[in-house]
Formats: sequence, C-alpha cells, structure tokens
Amino acid sequence: MTTESAWTRWPSREALGREGLSRPRRMLAWTVRALVLAMLLWGAFSSSHVHGWGAVAAAAGVLLAAGASWAFFRTTLQHRLWPSLALIAVLLGIAIVAQTAGFQVPALVIWCGCAVSALERLPLAAALPVTTAALAAYAAVDNDVWLTTAATIAGLFLAGYVLRLDAEARGSAQRLLAQERAARAAETQSAALAERARIAREIHDVLAHSLSAQLVHLEAARLLIERGADREQILGRVVAARGMAREGLAETRQALSALRGEISPLEDFLSELVAFEDGADVTVSGERRLLTAEASQAVRRVAQEALTNVRKHAPGAKVQVKLEYGERQVTLHVRDSGGKPGDLTGSGAGYGLLGMRERAELLGGSLEAGREEKGFVVTLKVPA
Repeated sequence: MTTESAWTRWPSREALGREGLSRPRRMLAWTVRALVLAMLLWGAFSSSHVHGWGAVAAAAGVLLAAGASWAFFRTTLQHRLWPSLALIAVLLGIAIVAQTAGFQVPALVIWCGCAVSALERLPLAAALPVTTAALAAYAAVDNDVWLTTAATIAGLFLAGYVLRLDAEARGSAQRLLAQERAARAAETQSAALAERARIAREIHDVLAHSLSAQLVHLEAARLLIERGADREQILGRVVAARGMAREGLAETRQALSALRGEISPLEDFLSELVAFEDGADVTVSGERRLLTAEASQAVRRVAQEALTNVRKHAPGAKVQVKLEYGERQVTLHVRDSGGKPGDLTGSGAGYGLLGMRERAELLGGSLEAGREEKGFVVTLKVPA
C-alpha cells in the first residue's frame, strides 16, 4: 500500500457503521453520547447569566450542535468529504461562538469531540488538520497548567487514533466474515451443481443403456417383419425388448438406491448383468474391497455400455468380463470373441464410448477401447 493511499483512504463503511458492534459496546456508545449531551446542557444552562433570549439561544445552539454531529456521522458513513468538512467546520464555529458568549464547558466538549471524531472517521490527510485546529483551540482556552493540557491533548489524540484502529479492525473482520459467507455459499452451490450433474449422468447412463438395448431388439423385430420372418423369430425379439425394459426399470431403481447410498456389491452386479447373456462369464481377481460410490458407478456403467455394444455390433459373441483389484486402482476388461455383424452394426454415433471415457477421466482414470485379432475389448482403469 502506498503512502498516498494510506493518507487519503477512508475508513471502510463497515468500520464506520454499527454492524458488528456487540450489545455492550452499543450501550457504551449511547452512554457516552448521553454524557456529552448532558455536559452540553449543563454547561449551557448552569451559568447565572442565562435567562430569557439567552436560554433560547443556548438551547438552539445545543440542538444545532446535535444535528450537525448526527449529519457528520451520516456523511462520513457515505464517504462524502466536503460535506463532512463543512459540518465539522459548523461545529467548530458553534464552539467558538459558545466560548465568546461565556459557555466554556460546551465549547471545550465540542472541540474535544471534533478532534476525536475527525481522527476516527475522516481520511488522515483531512483528519490531522481538523484535529490540530480543534486541539489548538482547546489548548488556547484551557485554564489548567500546561503539563495537564499537554497530557489531555495527547490523550485525546491517542483516543481518536485508537478508535480509528479499532473501527478498521472491526471493518476488516466484517469483510472477512462476508467473504467467508460468500465462499461457503459458492461452495454449497458448486456442490449442489456437482451433485445434480452426477444424478443427471447416472439417469442418462441408465436410460441410454436400457433404451438402446430395447431399440436393438425392436429394430431387429421390424427388420424381421419386413423380411417376412416367421412369428417365433419376431416374438423372440419382442420378448427380449420387454425383458430389457424390465431390466432398465430395475437398473433405474438401483441407480436411485445408489444415489441414496444403498448400493449392492460390485461383483454381484456384474454377475447379474451377464446372467441373461449367452456365453458370458465374470472373473474377479485381487483383494476385494469396498470402492467409492463414484468408482463403483463408473465400473457398472462401463460394463453396461460395453455389453450393449456387443449386443448391437456382435450379436452371439462370447463375452468375458474381468474385474481386477489392484493396489491403487481397479481395472475392468470387457472382451468379446467377435461375431457376425448385427443388423444395427452401422447405427450409433460413438457417443457411448465418449461418455464412458469422460466418466473415467472425471475420476482421474482412463478408458481404452479397440479391436483385437478376435473381437473387441474395452479396458477401464479408475483409482480406488
């Protein structure tokens, strides 16, 4: 921070406001104001020469000083320099008039209040001249010995600066609290968005797997009808589509259970997944352990998508699903033996593999897919 900015910088609005003040400090502030007002009234009306129009003038002076003080606090809160200086000049003028008229106590109270308030609430470049002028006027009319006057001036200057430091510390605390609240709100919003994205991804993967599998069988049934196939072949495809619809419903329920934290063991899921596949088996190696929900769901969805692709592009192929628990990762291999291209081999735009790869990369893993000498293999690796 440069020297120029330190001299011209206002105390923050949080520092000049009342927010963050504890109840005892609020009560203390109002007590001080009440004492100052009481001293002004006592000094204005205790003199023996105050009567008639003099009393009216004294009352008007007290009210004017109170109004100017209130306005000064408002303009400094709004960081309006020239109106603030004009108001404090009015207060100093009231003090000079009061001293001239013989009201020494109110004049001294106003000068001291102006010195402390200016140092607390104005930029230092403006506060120091105002404080110096107010304390100089106080020293000129004070009847105490010079040492007492000097000690009083030093104490007032120190009190104003300490109040300024305290207000700035309170303002900094308020700003930090506001930033922390904003950061927590942003973190909560980010977590909510991430959870929404996870739910959307789970629902998408379940529906994409189920509906695409049904589409395979229904499209095959349509082709069989066009070719004049017998009733049994067509009925077989329709029954298979119905079975896939039931499986999709079960998978949707399972996905919702997983989102609630209720998830079946991964090995059981893979076994159930290939139970309706002819020539498919599952092998598990390594030390079995509980995976995170994200890693477990990734393995499940990749296995589903890979089997859907086998049904679509290589119907009748034998499928081997292998799950390996490593020291720091889990690996899934889905390998098919190759088969006669199906009627829907050319369908699809490759979004299934893209979605699987994106899911793996979100977890810091990888996915590889490609043809081998016999068949096609999908390999997923995720940290676990």
